[in-house]
Amino acid sequence: MLTVTSQIKAARALLGWNQFELCKRAGVSISTVRRLEASNGSIEAHYETVAKLSHALECAGVSFIAEPNYGVYLTVSKE
Repeated sequence: MLTVTSQIKAARALLGWNQFELCKRAGVSISTVRRLEASNGSIEAHYETVAKLSHALECAGVSFIAEPNYGVYLTVSKE
């Protein structure tokens, strides 16, 4: 699951999505995505919000790498 804020930006970059596209697909507000991407380190958000973001990105083919080397990778071709 999504763990650190930098994974959001990295996942969007792999998919070629802007913030609005992620908001639309995850069902969260643009201000939520902007706030999370502006912070550093661990994600500070409700579990449900993180789950929505993770689900949207994972459905698009992104996989998350957890500790100790946080990251993301694309498991399928971009849509």
